[in-house]
Amino acid sequence: MWYSFVDVEIHLENIVKNFLFLQKSCSSLIPVIKADAYGHGLIPVARSLTHAGAKAFAVGSVEEGVALRLMPFEGDIISLLGPVKQRDFKLICEYNIIPFVYHFEQIENLGEIAKRQCPVALKFDTGMARLGFTEKDIPRIIDKLRFYPNLELKIVASHLALADSVENDFVLEQVKRFNNICQMLTQAGFKFKKSLANSAGILAWPETYYDFARPGIALYGGNPFWGTNWQEKGVSLRPAMKVRAPLVNVRSLSKGETISYGRTFRAPSDMKVGIVAVGYADNYSRSLSNKGWVVIKDKRCPIIGRVCMQMMAVDITGIQSIERGDMAYLLGGRNVSILPEELAEWWNTISYEVFCVLGQNNRIYV
Repeated sequence: MWYSFVDVEIHLENIVKNFLFLQKSCSSLIPVIKADAYGHGLIPVARSLTHAGAKAFAVGSVEEGVALRLMPFEGDIISLLGPVKQRDFKLICEYNIIPFVYHFEQIENLGEIAKRQCPVALKFDTGMARLGFTEKDIPRIIDKLRFYPNLELKIVASHLALADSVENDFVLEQVKRFNNICQMLTQAGFKFKKSLANSAGILAWPETYYDFARPGIALYGGNPFWGTNWQEKGVSLRPAMKVRAPLVNVRSLSKGETISYGRTFRAPSDMKVGIVAVGYADNYSRSLSNKGWVVIKDKRCPIIGRVCMQMMAVDITGIQSIERGDMAYLLGGRNVSILPEELAEWWNTISYEVFCVLGQNNRIYV
């Protein structure tokens, strides 16, 4: 049985505040709570946002949609991955989940199994090049939807590839492609809602709003424009996750002594060192060795030496009255904080991964 000493504090009120802030720009939002709400907890986040006025949600897998329906939740549930396993087709119909469909086999399987009206969302590739139909598929799509009258086209959607890049033309190119697709389907007699905007789209690209937007990272306090000239657009967002671990030892390190595996850090002078009960087994990356920071007693402390499986060392020289059991904040803090974007930069990744992997530790809702 695995036990971690890492605690993940989830501040649900910040997710609600972020949701209400984003609503000021785009009033119609369907929050994205896929991947266990980016590590923040699918059901607790859904409940909080439902109380804040959310009428629909987007999840990743169909099974996440089932879990949300059983919460219970009576509004629309969109599965962004759509049916992947064969059993997903039955679950979609049984639990009234709106699947993204992006290849013809999905349409055919749903059409065969649906015994009553089954809403679907068509996913189109306008530049992301992962999932989705293209314009050339539209004539065949129209034929398939007419052949399976139980399939109701409810949503047409695509996904922005570069909305978090300042002043680029590709967003508007995707808007143009998306408009052409929607026009072709409208001319064929279909009525549906349109969705394109993600978090960055909501903050900076009103051309992408359409009928509803799908905020993801911004809900959890990640600023998609952090480090750019547009950083101010997301400065009001509040991170909802704090991660902390206890000090299990406090010791001295003399000038010239080394610490941890590989002896990659040598003390430049006499130091005081704290050993924190966290490591890569807790999803805190070994790549943070000798370059990450934590906050202890409102002071930033650098990681020294290699991050181990369940421990790492930090420089606590100069911090008074520090002892075993004191908490080191790996993310967030009290008066001084580690921002998710900072941690991601040291980690050589993005805030999305920081939230998703650290959120797999023990969560506490405060």
